[in-house]
Amino acid sequence: MVQFSHAVFYHIYPLGFCGAPEHNDFCSAPGTGLRRLVDLIPHLKDLGINALYIGPLFESNGHGYDTLDYYWVDRRLGTNDDLADLVAKLHKNGILVILDAVLNHTGRCFFAFKDLQKKGSHSDYIDWYVNLDFNRPSPYGDPFSYEGWNGCYDLVTLNGANPAVREHLFGAVQHWIQTFDLDGLRLDAADKLLPDFMEELSLLCKTIKPHFWLMGEVVHQDYRAWAQEGRLDSVTNYVLYKGLWSSFNDKNFFELAWTLNQQSGPGGIYRDIGLYTFADNHDVDRAASILTHKPHLFPLYGLLFTLPGVPSLYYGSEYGVTGSRTKTSDQALRPSWKALEAARFHKKVSGPYSPAVDGEALYAEIRCFIQIRKSKEVLQTGTYRQIHVAKEQFAFIREGHKEQPILVGVNASTNEAVFTIPDTVLHAGNGSRWQDLLSGEVFTVSHGLLTFGVYPSWLRIMEKV
Repeated sequence: MVQFSHAVFYHIYPLGFCGAPEHNDFCSAPGTGLRRLVDLIPHLKDLGINALYIGPLFESNGHGYDTLDYYWVDRRLGTNDDLADLVAKLHKNGILVILDAVLNHTGRCFFAFKDLQKKGSHSDYIDWYVNLDFNRPSPYGDPFSYEGWNGCYDLVTLNGANPAVREHLFGAVQHWIQTFDLDGLRLDAADKLLPDFMEELSLLCKTIKPHFWLMGEVVHQDYRAWAQEGRLDSVTNYVLYKGLWSSFNDKNFFELAWTLNQQSGPGGIYRDIGLYTFADNHDVDRAASILTHKPHLFPLYGLLFTLPGVPSLYYGSEYGVTGSRTKTSDQALRPSWKALEAARFHKKVSGPYSPAVDGEALYAEIRCFIQIRKSKEVLQTGTYRQIHVAKEQFAFIREGHKEQPILVGVNASTNEAVFTIPDTVLHAGNGSRWQDLLSGEVFTVSHGLLTFGVYPSWLRIMEKV
């Protein structure tokens, strides 16, 4: 099975992807969404995907992050047997599987919270949640107040320091690994989890499965506080995510260059961590909606798959579909696959998910970027070094001990740009030849310079040959 340092992820938000009802009635027969996900495997293999991240799928009331039972698959998606069968088929096709682990909070329908509602201060679960106050009501009218995650009171914050809470949650994690043969977990709201909670969880997971991968959702803090030996293997790289799109929109590649130097350059603070990288996900607007110049989707994804990290593609974004959140809803970010397929094949028809560019052309290029990344070890584990930066142009080199270096040059301008890279930066020597892995063209260092043109809103991925 592939190592996570070599993984290329595909990210699915299952309740949206499968077109599940917005709310769980807790009595309907199990849905068939997970069984239908098996039909996605040929699509994943064609793209070159070798790891699948499936968002929340355990029994919940609404969006999946309001868990009510950690031991059972949400009936709107299917059954435990359906999930086990799906994971087995993905493994058979060489695809790793990680799931969302929502361990910081539960929904209001969770058994411990229901007991609190019924028995108040006499409940056996009074220590399962934090900041309970029986002197004032909650925003939902309960005779007590409590802490909601990020001010959301449908998400009740658990007391992770309580041994009984840990026993229940870690028992569920052990059940997931042993029942479904998972390869890893994405920890929701990892920045809210206690350090020793993560350490205990990591020890449990890696005792059961030594190469189990733990990745945490962290936004803007020191990622090393979570991604370190004995805790997590990786965290979400929101800093790079922001730098990717804003460098294009602001005509300011200096921002991206600064971020990459700080994170992955010589002396970079995260250069030995495979951070989880992405262009969009279930919580942020689609890249196709954020970018002001839509052809920038092509070089943006070219960067995603050539930069350091563990890259992830959010479902449907391979076709350049749009989607923006509102003040009250994230539904536009989490459409059904059926809706996306309609947008793909009717790309000139207006609608909520109409592609911002030719969806088939973007798909073909992303597929090519993924193939190049997977075929070149240096793009997966090599070092990073910046060699040129301007407002709308950017170039860097990836280097390894045994592999030939790869140079990437990006042009965000609406005009063709000519790059002139001194060999004093490349250290390749006069007469050294560099082949563009996209076009096949070859460029030669002459008189101490490597000179090559890059088309508007495009890039070159060049290997020394």
